[in-house]
Amino acid sequence: MKNRLCAMLLLAIFIQSCTTKKAEEKPLPQPDPSNAGLKLQENFGAIISADNLGRARHLAVDDDGVLYVKLRKAVKGNGILALRDNDDNGIIDEHEAFMPYGGTGIAYHDGYLYCSSDSNVYRYKLNPGELAPTSEMELIASGFPKQGPHAAKPITLDGAGHLYVTVGAPVNAGEKDAFSVESPGIDPSPYNVRQAGIWQFDANKPNQMQESAYHYGVGVRNAMALDWDFKTNSLYALSHGRDQLGGFWPKLYDEQQNADLPAEQFLKINKGQDYGWPYAYYDGFKKKQMMSPEFGGDGEKESDRGIEPALLGLPAHTAPNDLLFYTGDMFPDKYKNGAFVTLHGSWNRAPFPQQGYSVVFLPFKDGKPTGEIEEFATGFAGKEEVTAPTDAQYRPMGLAQAKDGSLFIVDSVKGRLWRIYYYQK
Repeated sequence: MKNRLCAMLLLAIFIQSCTTKKAEEKPLPQPDPSNAGLKLQENFGAIISADNLGRARHLAVDDDGVLYVKLRKAVKGNGILALRDNDDNGIIDEHEAFMPYGGTGIAYHDGYLYCSSDSNVYRYKLNPGELAPTSEMELIASGFPKQGPHAAKPITLDGAGHLYVTVGAPVNAGEKDAFSVESPGIDPSPYNVRQAGIWQFDANKPNQMQESAYHYGVGVRNAMALDWDFKTNSLYALSHGRDQLGGFWPKLYDEQQNADLPAEQFLKINKGQDYGWPYAYYDGFKKKQMMSPEFGGDGEKESDRGIEPALLGLPAHTAPNDLLFYTGDMFPDKYKNGAFVTLHGSWNRAPFPQQGYSVVFLPFKDGKPTGEIEEFATGFAGKEEVTAPTDAQYRPMGLAQAKDGSLFIVDSVKGRLWRIYYYQK
């Protein structure tokens, strides 16, 4: 009798295992013809999950697989879209809108959805099964300086209850007369006190002010791309480099140098470290921090402030606007714990063609980038040569990893949402 019961139990376990395995092996949606205009690496395919969402910025995915899209400006009084694919065909078939402010930053952590306007950071408690939250919006961080340029507040969270918020620099290079030719820099820079850096807050404490938060990363001009890597337990960022070296200092830099300098910096943000802005910029060819002309530089003098070089320099003026460490199992092993980056596209390379308008992948080894920059997805602009950002049909902006390990990419011009799958050989 016991043997029979054991056999029946084993059979039940086997059937359950087969059923689970069969569910996991559900065929992936077929990619759109020509991958919806994108050029992808071999065996990857794309579908359009949603379209015309509006001027989309960053993305977040909750434990239920709901995708949240932050809009640059609120549409009909709503700054966030909640999107759900109910039948697992890759196409969004249910949505709701909420949150009264536009902005950029959004992140999901431990049952809460964190989101920012240009002035504040808020959060919502999410309940299982909800599409949009029914809870009240809670103010977490405020008191940031009011500014025009670089006002967006990108955010990310670690696993120890901390929230990180970027505050961008309101001027180009710490100059006395903002955006003026040959204007000297102000030393010490007043913009590094409450701007041009990253601040650490308590993720669970309401009504915090910036002045009471910890100044975690100093001298970071505008870290639009920000993510916590749980593999190395570290904060990483990509900072937009200064503009118009040739435009503001034509006696020191020619048109080609204006287009090719400085590199966009990929940084590991260590607690309390200074990353050099506005006193230095990163030359990706020399792989050195160079003294800014506003502070006595001439294109040849290295910075004398002991600033660490970037982990990696990306092409100048390509505008890295989001960063995602990939932890899924769908993509090949080489992508595990590496970093995807959206390059939103440049404007400061004229008279040469602009660059960016793509998604690149940065492989990691032993917790550090290998130095390679691999093109992962191109074709967003819809044309081979872009002379100005307005020429681009689409500009990649936000990234998010779906529960199944596929990758969401959203555009900031019209709000097209792509979902990238890997198809086994």
